[in-house]
Amino acid sequence: MEQSELLGKLVRCLEGLNIPYFITGAVASIAYGEPRLTNDIDVVAQINEAQIDKLKACFPEKEFYLDSGSIREAIRRRHQFNIIHPASGLKIDVMISKEDAFDKSRFARIKRMRPLENTEANFSSPEDVIIKKMEYYKEGASEKHIRDIMGMIKISGDMVDFEYISLWAKRLNLEDVWQAIQEKLSREH
Repeated sequence: MEQSELLGKLVRCLEGLNIPYFITGAVASIAYGEPRLTNDIDVVAQINEAQIDKLKACFPEKEFYLDSGSIREAIRRRHQFNIIHPASGLKIDVMISKEDAFDKSRFARIKRMRPLENTEANFSSPEDVIIKKMEYYKEGASEKHIRDIMGMIKISGDMVDFEYISLWAKRLNLEDVWQAIQEKLSREH
């Protein structure tokens, strides 16, 4: 299975079950920025316990690993669970919406995009992808997040709302990371 096939399957499943969602992480940063390899698809979704069996039906056990207990626990803790396709090594990280102010803002700013020829999907806005990448960078200092942010600004900078990023950087205590990125941008221009 190719990543594009898995993305299409995920989108059809979530939309078929009327589960609010958006694609984020590397797949979204690639959509707005520069290509790079990734083995996972990150999605934020508003899943409830009544939808677990139907979600599992989208990803049959003979092809996928998807544990009902993990889904239930993720819903309860507002955390994440995985859908794994062992034959290809591909993985979907499903993050349950925290329903906090930032997640509400992210859902309100969804961008409808066409990542595949015959599929439209909900994507996180470029600003929200940048903010989450800054959060992940602050947690683990992985340079890939900075590279993703720089690529997104380089390719899609004219559509990025920098004031929105500054506002959330302040609210989420990411001002130091955002300042460093802005300094790096000014050096490269």
